[in-house]
Amino acid sequence: MSLRLSLLGIAHVHAPSYLACAAQIPEVEIVGIYDRDPDRAARFAEQHGVAVLPAPEVAVDLSDAVVIASENVFHRELAELALAAGCHVLCEKPLATSLEDCDSMIASAAAANRVLMTAFPCPYSPAFQRLQQRHQSGELGVLRAIATTNRGTCPHSWFTQKELSGGGAMIDHVVHVANLLDLLLGETPERVHATVGNQMYQGETEDIAMLTLDYPDGLFVTLDSSWSRPSSYRTWGDVTMTLTYDHGVIEVDLFNQGLERFSNSGKSHQSVGTGSNLDLLVMREFVNAITENRTPLTDGNAGRRAVAIALDGYASLKEGQPVPAR
Repeated sequence: MSLRLSLLGIAHVHAPSYLACAAQIPEVEIVGIYDRDPDRAARFAEQHGVAVLPAPEVAVDLSDAVVIASENVFHRELAELALAAGCHVLCEKPLATSLEDCDSMIASAAAANRVLMTAFPCPYSPAFQRLQQRHQSGELGVLRAIATTNRGTCPHSWFTQKELSGGGAMIDHVVHVANLLDLLLGETPERVHATVGNQMYQGETEDIAMLTLDYPDGLFVTLDSSWSRPSSYRTWGDVTMTLTYDHGVIEVDLFNQGLERFSNSGKSHQSVGTGSNLDLLVMREFVNAITENRTPLTDGNAGRRAVAIALDGYASLKEGQPVPAR
């Protein structure tokens, strides 16, 4: 079976990785890319050796599946176009910038009987899967608290333009950890409290975002979702979890899989990955869900639940106090 695939939007920093990963899957035939910025599309196509498609309608007509890596505010528009044309959709996170958009995308996928998957790489990490096993075993007793991070460098560009991104560091980074908590705990928090700042870059969007999530039975979670790393920071990604139980502590660093290389010439430092390619695992799950006619692990509903936590954070800022989670 050959699965024809195109990219709708290449604005997101992960677009080159998705293209490279799709090329590694034998069943996938890459059709081309579309982007609303013709110059950006042309540069991307020249760099990666892929065809530019003149319109999103052309892309979906030629494809069986699409990867949406556009600016966040265009996710719904592109997803619903693709679903209406009979394409399966892998959508970059956040799934959308409002719950109304999420719900519409989910309903469109159900009506079309097509896969809608959110591109969350972290659940496919072997480290997280081992954490799930130990948590479910109950060997360490009752879970009392979790401290989490998803810090990183500021991507700038459209990520810091609210009209295109829907927000700043909070909407960009909260959703990853929110999805992990959803999978690990199997429940939503009761309350969300957020504080933010823009002390790093003094821009219009927040670059520092701290959340506290209160769960039933007294469990609480802290989440640092800031763009607080300098541009020269040694690693991409900073998703960590520290879980405190009655009888022990588990610490997980999902992206700390690699070697650090230093030299006296050229670039003084380079991180050399040696662990799992999580984007490849995401793409493989997407293809498998299509060919096996099943729901992917990180489907549209998972994406919606994660978006809800980030939007609750913004609601907390507006109210100036914790708010009930949706």
